Amino acid sequence: MAFESLSDKLQNIFKNLRGKGRLSEADVKAALKEVKMALLEADVSFKVVKQFIKTVQERAIGQDVLNSLTPGQMVIKIVNEELVSLMGSETTEIALKPSNEITVIMMAGLQGAGKTTTTAKIAGKLKAKGRKPLLAACDVYRPAAIKQLQINGEKQGVPVFSMGEHHSPVNIAKAAVEHARKEGMNVVILDTAGRLHVDEEMMEELVAIKEAVEVSQTILVVDAMTGQDAVNVAGMFNEKIGIDGVILTKLDGDTRGGAALSIRSVTGKPILYIGMGEKLSDLEQFYPDRMASRILGMGDILSLIEKAELEVDQEKAKELSQKLRKAEFDFNDFLDQMQQVKKMGGMTSILGMMPGMGQLKDADVDEKAMDRVEAIILSMTEKERANPAILNPSRKQRIARGAGVDISEVNRIVKQFEQMKKMMKQLPGMMGGKKKGASAVWAA
Repeated sequence: MAFESLSDKLQNIFKNLRGKGRLSEADVKAALKEVKMALLEADVSFKVVKQFIKTVQERAIGQDVLNSLTPGQMVIKIVNEELVSLMGSETTEIALKPSNEITVIMMAGLQGAGKTTTTAKIAGKLKAKGRKPLLAACDVYRPAAIKQLQINGEKQGVPVFSMGEHHSPVNIAKAAVEHARKEGMNVVILDTAGRLHVDEEMMEELVAIKEAVEVSQTILVVDAMTGQDAVNVAGMFNEKIGIDGVILTKLDGDTRGGAALSIRSVTGKPILYIGMGEKLSDLEQFYPDRMASRILGMGDILSLIEKAELEVDQEKAKELSQKLRKAEFDFNDFLDQMQQVKKMGGMTSILGMMPGMGQLKDADVDEKAMDRVEAIILSMTEKERANPAILNPSRKQRIARGAGVDISEVNRIVKQFEQMKKMMKQLPGMMGGKKKGASAVWAA
């Protein structure tokens, strides 16, 4: 995930601060100098970093901090609060009109930022909130843009309005709003054309659309992997056409993430959502406080809970909890659990959201090892999964061949599974009745 390098550096800086019983003004200034370098390396705007460090330093060298019992923790608290402030303090929703009126949302951005996919993701979010969205294909220039929108719209169960490639985007936008009015839809999302770079022709087209239809929200989609370029693009779009918010895509990639820390400060516009993957469900609401927690290695339990509520089958979790209490679970249950963990982004993603676990995620979790475990279980028959006791040497040999692993790996998994069942029998009260469910995943 983005900020991984920044997060590691900041955690090391603060670890040194916490290790000191007392802090001098020089200690604080030295630590903040390192924080400044870490932020600049993460591609945060120089002006933003300069102001951020100045604000933190003014607060951190006050007598209340330096004379407190835990000065290191107080400095971290101040950095956390200022990071939240930098990213916007409050979560901002897409402003929608009452459901009996039509809200027109215009999506804008450069080519390659993931605008068309993000447009469909937003439609899915609004549909889940009870709205009736219509996607309008206004990109008549890029080959296959209309088809891409139609495919994604179908996956989200959202209709797409298209007039083909031979009408002007302005006329398509007007016709889409009229169509929505006739069909009783209350949100029209315009997927406009992108360009390889900001140019006057593109800006004029967007301005013309805004003049032709009453656009309630103009949302800019930017690629987080372009770093400061993303911030510059946001500034130019805001200056030329006026934007109401930003969606940052590809924040799950190998990116330094500085754009997320700079955009609000540079443009004055909030980050609404962040794209965390290719799937249409991989769009997260942007919470400045949760992002600050992730950056500082404090975890993000609230997002983890929300992810679990969305992805985990609660009935299956309840059923598994009962099986665990009675030590009656089998490899079918274990396979279900592994697949639920995958839906949540894998163990690496989960550990990254847990307080204090961020630095363990790479060292302790081998996602490929978990894939091998899954391959072994999938190579078993239904009967073998339900009753591991029948796994004799010849069956294990066949399973190993099917999974492409050595038979010793199959033996190890079966042995671990049996040991876990024995342990669960010895600890009947361990699973309590308060939890919604439990995971049977162990470190492979």
